[in-house]
Amino acid sequence: MSIVGYTRVSTQDQNLHSQIDALTTAGAERIYSDKITGKNAARLGLSECMKFLRRGDTLLVYSTDRLGRSMTDVVTIVAELGQRGVEFKSLTEPFDTATAGGELFFHICAAFAQMNGRIISERTRAGLASAKARGQLGGRPTVMTPERIAIARSMRAEKATWETIASVLQVGVSSVRRALADEPDQAPALAR
Repeated sequence: MSIVGYTRVSTQDQNLHSQIDALTTAGAERIYSDKITGKNAARLGLSECMKFLRRGDTLLVYSTDRLGRSMTDVVTIVAELGQRGVEFKSLTEPFDTATAGGELFFHICAAFAQMNGRIISERTRAGLASAKARGQLGGRPTVMTPERIAIARSMRAEKATWETIASVLQVGVSSVRRALADEPDQAPALAR
């Protein structure tokens, strides 16, 4: 049974010294680190740490925001650890899944994170519905400008394939198809 630490800072310019010192003082025998934003799911240090952890080990962090960018991320990681028989402890928050109180506190936070996720989802749906009612569409702006649509129409009328049109316009095939979705397809079946 080992205490394994994980540290993270958001940029290469920041240093990990204070986190490493605190984890070492708290008994971490091995420490994995990342110098990358928490938004990036591909964190090599965290990945290696997760591979190293065994049943009975404890993952120790300075604070939960070092482990994930949101409470939902932290809950997901800690739930995975729990399924593997690995405990979780934060030095600056009362998270210690090895104690009954710490586990209770973690589950309360997990419930709040889940509720917060649902609230955000509901607000997003309400905002999209409101925008749609005003004639606005949600999502990323289209890459298909009126000029590109005119070129695509012309090329499609000349029997060009979707792939050829997309390549010429330097956009995705799905963008071309969506832009011309309401128009009758004049290309032969083989040119699709």
